[in-house]
Formats: sequence, structure tokens, C-alpha cells
Amino acid sequence: MADPTGRDAVAAVWRIESARIVGALARYTGDFGLAEDLAQEALAEALVAWPREGVPRNPAGWLLTVGRRRAIDAFRRRAVRDDRYRALAQELGEGTAASGAPPAAVALGTEPLWDPDQIDDDVLALMFVACHPVLSRSAQVVLTLRVIGGLTSDEIAKTFLEPTATVQARITRAKKTLAAAQVPFAIPPADERGARLSAVLNVVYVIFTEGSSASSGQDLIRLDLAAEAQRLARVLARLVPDEPEVHGLLALLELTSARFPARTDSNGQPVLLEHQNRMRWDRAAIRRGRAALDQAARGGRGLGAYGLQAAIAECHAVAASVDTTDWDRIVVLYEALGRLSPSPIVELNRAVAVSMAQGPAAGLTLVEELKNAAAMPNSHLLPSVRAELLARLGRTDEARAEFEVAIGLCGNERERGVLEGKRAALAH
Repeated sequence: MADPTGRDAVAAVWRIESARIVGALARYTGDFGLAEDLAQEALAEALVAWPREGVPRNPAGWLLTVGRRRAIDAFRRRAVRDDRYRALAQELGEGTAASGAPPAAVALGTEPLWDPDQIDDDVLALMFVACHPVLSRSAQVVLTLRVIGGLTSDEIAKTFLEPTATVQARITRAKKTLAAAQVPFAIPPADERGARLSAVLNVVYVIFTEGSSASSGQDLIRLDLAAEAQRLARVLARLVPDEPEVHGLLALLELTSARFPARTDSNGQPVLLEHQNRMRWDRAAIRRGRAALDQAARGGRGLGAYGLQAAIAECHAVAASVDTTDWDRIVVLYEALGRLSPSPIVELNRAVAVSMAQGPAAGLTLVEELKNAAAMPNSHLLPSVRAELLARLGRTDEARAEFEVAIGLCGNERERGVLEGKRAALAH
């Protein structure tokens, strides 16, 4: 009898096991692009077979077996093609071409189907390949969500509000780029690992940032996207347990997501930090985040950029209110972060912390420096912070004008509504 839950089972298994399946196939074939194609073919076959025949006893093994068989078929076709080329070359008197199926085809028949000792290395290698520096940042993000996160092209397209065809084309180009650059499926050598791991961490951070503060659309928070980034960070923490900054990133994501339940009301409207019900903060996530931060600090190299941001998030997590928050410590942490990883957004956040610790005038001085430097020209964040500080100083007309600028630059509907409300409140 057909199993009506088969398609749901396919989706669930794929989301959990896709990275391991693609990684194992990439190790077998030595070809990342081919492995991803083979895994997608196995997925398509499961969508037909499982609802009709029932979910197999070992779903992941079933998918890997199908992918492996498809790989053998591909190598056989390639071997036949190569034989034809060799024969043609001989007829033309051009000597004998390299012949036969590639060594990988032989290895496919002799290697164990699912080697548990290599699974973690496969997934880690997959992450390094998906985030290889030959790819653009957007390609790295899309490929990571596809091969590590197990998201379909449709899901990724909905995530970034792009046509599915655009996402599919980006994935195809990324795989062709990796093939052209002859990127090996392997964990990089030790002297390259640090820089490459930094790219992997940054991609996970970018995914989470878009989830925690959506740059466009109707929702302030994209819980699905943020949760996927957290899952990837947990995978990394398991795969690279001796890297402090991996734990720093996980800590940052846990501590930030802990505030999600209180950041919006029942209608999805944003709730500002000073008005949030801190009883709604996820205490389990705070405990996990603080534990990860403690592990990052025990690394012996000092906190990195993600660890410092996590330490800032911890200051908020342990405070009973905005007024009792240790703003002086937050200022110091932002100063350290600015030296380690300088950027206008870090300086803007430092200005906000200074305004809370020392008053709005001190914060505004720093914001004016950013404005004079033409920092963040297309972001609504700088004018919105400047408007807040001007309003606190009683400079209402200037604040209203800055809110107008911020509203015009803000792409998120919920956040734009908050800015419009603040502008309207200045009229009273």
C-alpha cells in the first residue's frame, strides 16, 4: 500500500542528511558538481518511490545507494564516450587517448557505502568547498544553503525574494566555477584552514543576520533562516571543536535568538528593546549561548570578532532592564571589536552604547563623524540613530528630517512602520 507520508519523509531525511549524502558522493567521485547533481537525482527518485513503496528502513542509505548507482552509470557512459574518442583518434592517426573508466569508477565498487569515520570530514570538506574564495559571497551563501542546509532552489528563492530560475542559475555557475578552478573536495591544508574557515563562518553569520533582521519584506524576523544558520553553526562546533571563534559564532547566534520571542508582538509588530518583556526571552538559549561563549574564551587566544559580539549580547541577556545594563562594558567591547574588525556598523553601535553610558550628546558626536565621512550612504541605520539622538536632545525639527531620510531608505515594512511612528510622535 502506498505511504501517504512518503514525500514528507523525503523532505525530513533530506534536510537532515543531505550534507552527508553529497559529501560522501563527492568523496567517491572526486567531483563536487557531479555529487550534488547525483544527490538531486536520488532525491527526485525518492519523491516518486517512497510514497508508492513506503519509506525504506535506512532512508539515508537508500538515497546514497541510488546516488552511487547513478555515479556508476555516469562513469560507464563516460568510459564508452572515451572509447569512442580513442577509436576516432586512432583512425585519424593521432595516437591512443587515455582510456577506460576513471579510477573512481573502480573505487565505487570497492569502498564501503557509508563510512561513519569519514562522515564528519565529508561535511566539513563540503563546507569549505561551498565557501571557496573563488566564489562570490552570494554564490557561497546560496551553495551553502543548498548543499549543507538541504534547501531546494524554490526555498532559497523564497528566502531571498528572487526568481527560482535566478537561484538555479547561480548554483549552476558556482558549480562550473568550482570545476573550472579544479577545487579539490578536501579539507584545506593547515596553512590555509584559518582563512577558509573564516569565510565559512562569515557565510553562516550572513545567513543569520538576514534571518534576525530581514532587509526586506513584511516580517521583521525570518525564523526559518535564522534557525538554519544556528543549525549550521552547531554542525561547525561539532566538526571543529578546537576553534574558539566557531564557538564564539554559535554563542552570538544563541544569545541573539534568545530575544526573538519578545522582539515582536502578537501581530508581528516590532517591540523595541526597552519595551520587551524579558520574561519571554529564551532562557535555555541564553544558557547555551553563555556556555559556548565560555568555551570560546577558554581557547586561550582571546575572543575574536564573533566572540566579542557574543559578549555584548551576553550583557543584554543578563541585565534585568535597559537601565541596569552594563553599558560601560558594552562600550569597551565595541572599542575592542572596532580595533579587531573595523566597520561603520561597529562604530554606529558603539555610538549608541556611548549615548546610553554617557548621554545622547556624546553619542551624537560619534554619529556626526560617521555622517561627515559619508559612511553607510544607502543604509537607514545611520539616519535613524541620528534621529533618535537628536530627539533625545530636543532638536525635534532635525530629528523629524532624519526620520524622513531613514524611512526612505528602509526596505523592511515592519521596521519602516516603527520609524514612521517615531516621526509622528515628534509632532505632539
